[in-house]
Amino acid sequence: MPVNALFRDDFYLSTCEAVVTAVHEDGGIELDQTCFYATSGGQPGDTGFLERADGSKIELGITRHGVDKSVIIHVPPDGQPSVDVGEKLTLHIDWQRRYKLMRMHTACHLLSVVCSWPITGAAVGEDESRVDFDMSETIDKDAITAKLMELVEQNHPIYLQWITDEELAANPGIVKSKHVRPPVGLGRVSLVCIGENSSVDSQPCGGTHVSETQEVGEIYIAKIEKKGKENRRFRIRFGKPADAA
Repeated sequence: MPVNALFRDDFYLSTCEAVVTAVHEDGGIELDQTCFYATSGGQPGDTGFLERADGSKIELGITRHGVDKSVIIHVPPDGQPSVDVGEKLTLHIDWQRRYKLMRMHTACHLLSVVCSWPITGAAVGEDESRVDFDMSETIDKDAITAKLMELVEQNHPIYLQWITDEELAANPGIVKSKHVRPPVGLGRVSLVCIGENSSVDSQPCGGTHVSETQEVGEIYIAKIEKKGKENRRFRIRFGKPADAA
């Protein structure tokens, strides 16, 4: 059975109860439901721990997908105790890390608003993220930072809307990435909307995000790198430009 991926409907859910449905040879654990995000779309999977009935903990180092997006596997590092199929566990996300990734992923969406060129690549990190654009123009990173912070300080709401796989296929222009397609095959696709009635932005994305732009906090463009004749890489960091000194 497909896992019930609770994070798809509640980005702020940091703990939940679950039952073990399968254990892989490498120790990877499948559960009937999970609040752990699996690595996808440039966002790293969650880390944290599983709590057993006796209060003991099993650390988790990787959360990844299985044969498709309907399977999520929680992988402990070497040396952790094994679990049994049917065992009941309580999941605990490393919330501090997840929240930073949520803020960063939202910052990447804001950058795609400020820079309207097609996206050729992206990677979300805890302290730095990158977004690559199909562009050849020279652009001032301080000017981009100012526009980003304007969107942050305006404190626009962020929310999800759901469309079907068929609706996405009929509207391919809503996808900003040139090479990465939104996750399909689960019957529905989430649109991350920013601003009242999507007035700032709306794009398909399966990642996790904060609920309003002000939560992103201070961010700035640390560097813009030339990665080919028509490709520029923007590096986003938390803090102010002075923090780079």
